Amino acid sequence: MHGHRPRTPEADRSRRWFMNSALLAGGVAAVATMTGCSSDASDTATASSSSGAPNGAPSGGPGGGMPTGAMPSGGPGGGGGSGMGPGQSEVKYADFKGVSTNGTITDGLYSIHATDVSTDGIVKAAQAFLDGLSAKERKSCTFDVDNDEWLAWSNVDGYQRKGVRMGDITATKRNLGYALLGAALSADGLTQTRNIMKLNAFLGDYSGGNRETLTEGAYFFTFMGTPSTTKPWGFQYEGHHVAINYFVLGDQVVMTPTFMGSEPTSATYKGEKITLFKTETKAGLTLLRSLTAAQRAKVISSTKKSGDDMKAGAGQDNAKLAYQGLVAKEFSSAQKQNLLDLVRVYVGNMNDGHAEVKMTEVEAHLDSTYFYWMGETKDSSAFYYRVHSPVVLIEYDAQSPLAYGTKSSGGMGGPNGTPTQQHIHTIIRTPNGGDYGVDLLKLHLDNDH
Repeated sequence: MHGHRPRTPEADRSRRWFMNSALLAGGVAAVATMTGCSSDASDTATASSSSGAPNGAPSGGPGGGMPTGAMPSGGPGGGGGSGMGPGQSEVKYADFKGVSTNGTITDGLYSIHATDVSTDGIVKAAQAFLDGLSAKERKSCTFDVDNDEWLAWSNVDGYQRKGVRMGDITATKRNLGYALLGAALSADGLTQTRNIMKLNAFLGDYSGGNRETLTEGAYFFTFMGTPSTTKPWGFQYEGHHVAINYFVLGDQVVMTPTFMGSEPTSATYKGEKITLFKTETKAGLTLLRSLTAAQRAKVISSTKKSGDDMKAGAGQDNAKLAYQGLVAKEFSSAQKQNLLDLVRVYVGNMNDGHAEVKMTEVEAHLDSTYFYWMGETKDSSAFYYRVHSPVVLIEYDAQSPLAYGTKSSGGMGGPNGTPTQQHIHTIIRTPNGGDYGVDLLKLHLDNDH
């Protein structure tokens, strides 16, 4: 048995306190304080002391709370599904069903099979990272393969997380962690992850400092199961605006849910100009603009969007989400290729070989894939789009500013809660029980044990 730690009542209360305090304080407005707009310059503090507030709840700190009137819609972990944190809606592993259109899961979509894409490098990198940790560190980040910790991720910066915090370990150990991400992700996926972390630190500096959650070090590794080329295992890498869930069974990989976002999406950090989500933005617009006027009329539900339209963020693991928009069987060949190119942007964050395996799965259901849009359609517009099929769900959401650019939008949006391309959330999921590799694990246990 590895260093599994059962969820304690104290830990559960801490997580619930975090979200309940928001609801009691008035819902969305309270998120202003929780998401934080100041940062601790040090990356050496422990996760449990992230704010000095009761039960690890974050406090405002110097640099202040969020400007009022700039909050996204959709409550914490609730209606908008924005990734604000599991909170009261957190699903336990044993109760996981997966995203569905109506609450009924479609069976037979996934199978255990050889992909001929080796996972040896990922296994070795994971083991090297774990071997480099102290016994205490290793125990703090290892859980059973079917632990609830899989589903306990959040987008909120101040959410109390478990695992090994990157800012609390040595540079040598951190590099082993980055090596694991490098083996698991594509070059683009690793670059995007690191740049999100950097802009998180930029936001901390921009907001006045004194919050350890808005730094490059406020990201955590947890491991479910033991790295193996034959037995099921996986890892989670999580922090503000990043949650990568990575399940491995033999040479099969499931890298969903993966949440990536940023506020801001473009800034200069330590002399490096960083711009995120340009590819995701352009690919969505390219597909939309390739449609005929009649097709766009079916795809676009409204030229207006709210501050937060994401439906399948943190805590929404059993979400019911009906197909909307236009189905790809009504697309031309060129339009279908644009749709595949859009999906590849998100799938392509995983290493190249396994990305191709996933794309083959997506293409097999291409004619059953829907494309949906809300918002305007200019290059600079804040909009929402969704790609949804039996085997993939992608959401892109340009949201209201919370902590950056609320006084001047720089041409990317507006004040007073107007959505902006300077605050973008994205997520990719595997509907019908595929997230976290749950369906594969069930098949493995049913057939191999």
